Amino acid sequence: MATTKESRSATAGAGIAASLRRRIAGTVIAPPDTAYAEARQVWNGVVDRYPAAIVRPAGAHDVAATVLFSREHGLPLAVRGGGHNAAGFGTCDGGLVVDLGSLNGVDVDPRAGTATAGGGSTWSAVDQATQAHGLAVTGGMVSHTGIGGLTLGGGIGNLMRRCGLTCDNLAGVELVTAGGSTIDVNDEDHADLLWALRGGGGNFGVVTRFTYRLHAIGPTVLAGMLVHPIADGAEVLRFYRDWADSLPDEMTTVVALRTAPPSPHLPAEIHGRPIVAIAVCWSGALDEGDAVLEPLRRFRRPAADLITRKPYVDHQKMFDPSAPFGRGNYKRHANLGALSDDVIEVLVDHTARVTSPHSVTLIFQLGGQVARIHEDATAYSDRGARFNVDVNAQWLEPRDPNAERHVRWAQDLHAELKPFASRQAYVNFLTDEGPERLRLAYGEAKYGRLAALKQTYDPDNVLRINQNIAPAG
Repeated sequence: MATTKESRSATAGAGIAASLRRRIAGTVIAPPDTAYAEARQVWNGVVDRYPAAIVRPAGAHDVAATVLFSREHGLPLAVRGGGHNAAGFGTCDGGLVVDLGSLNGVDVDPRAGTATAGGGSTWSAVDQATQAHGLAVTGGMVSHTGIGGLTLGGGIGNLMRRCGLTCDNLAGVELVTAGGSTIDVNDEDHADLLWALRGGGGNFGVVTRFTYRLHAIGPTVLAGMLVHPIADGAEVLRFYRDWADSLPDEMTTVVALRTAPPSPHLPAEIHGRPIVAIAVCWSGALDEGDAVLEPLRRFRRPAADLITRKPYVDHQKMFDPSAPFGRGNYKRHANLGALSDDVIEVLVDHTARVTSPHSVTLIFQLGGQVARIHEDATAYSDRGARFNVDVNAQWLEPRDPNAERHVRWAQDLHAELKPFASRQAYVNFLTDEGPERLRLAYGEAKYGRLAALKQTYDPDNVLRINQNIAPAG
């Protein structure tokens, strides 16, 4: 039996779709199209929304036509790249969704050291295209993540300590404004807007094309993970903290605290048991990487040592099995200045009491080039943070009756981390936490600058289904 939301979308969608099809060259999907059920889905399985129509544009002209149509008819407008946003900002009830997945071409200019990618491209596509030339840009650690949301919110990844965040490597964009104009944004044209797009999210327009500066990387890196049982977790994390403190920029690490999956690469005796896994990516000279890793490998014999020489594109897919489409997800996040003994105790204790075998807490090591860029150079904030903690409660079935229990586990862990955390935050890991949390995430001065730019480029707040920055005044 159809839900009320589904029925309303079906009623409104037919007329809206017919009108849109007369205006655009791309595809419009609406009830009762057979493709609608799948097209409305996003990564987080608990997000269950029914847009009136989903537009898959053929180019920037279609995006502009859709933006203008939403304004004329007073319809909410959501923009979807890869659909990975945990809060479900890539969809809406009763409005329009611009699904940029149809704009997914990637062109590499090896002489200029740049790549230009459609706004709906995934990191898998960008990595494959750039690595064909021995080049790369910092990208997401799950290969089916869309480039748009990650870039516009900052962009942490396996190359960030060496190459900077994704947004630090953003050279320019093609952007459709909230008024329906298409403009090129770069360091010479609309430089103020480029500053905002480097961390300010999707508030200022719909990006239909990204251009990145590339770096010589790979194609082989020294990467993988060391796995220890949680019983050794406190000792392992204290050693890791001290070892990581003096790492060269070529090394980026991520700690994963979770339940060991039934993987053939892990010994059977730890399957289903809490673990601490230290994932590493060394992108420099391989022999030098062996020497840098040696103390970590020697410190204590791990339950599994999965670090090896492998293609960078393969390592970029390592976390894919842990983040499939359709599971239930709930996130909380904290930036930390240090991994103190008290923080380590909290993390190990909550990992030992995790309620779902699919939940994971990730500790991203920052620093390096991320910290060297001046705080005011981009909208991305809190470059002085040393670690970024991403608490992910995850469950297999979106309607799991234990979902609330898993959510409480994440909330309790976050609450215990809060006294040690910065007031600022990484906006890509925030959920729908309200305007005051977002203001704190950027800091008062930077938020004020962003709000003024929002007033310039989107004074009517058309693009508001996001980490929304209200127009100044």
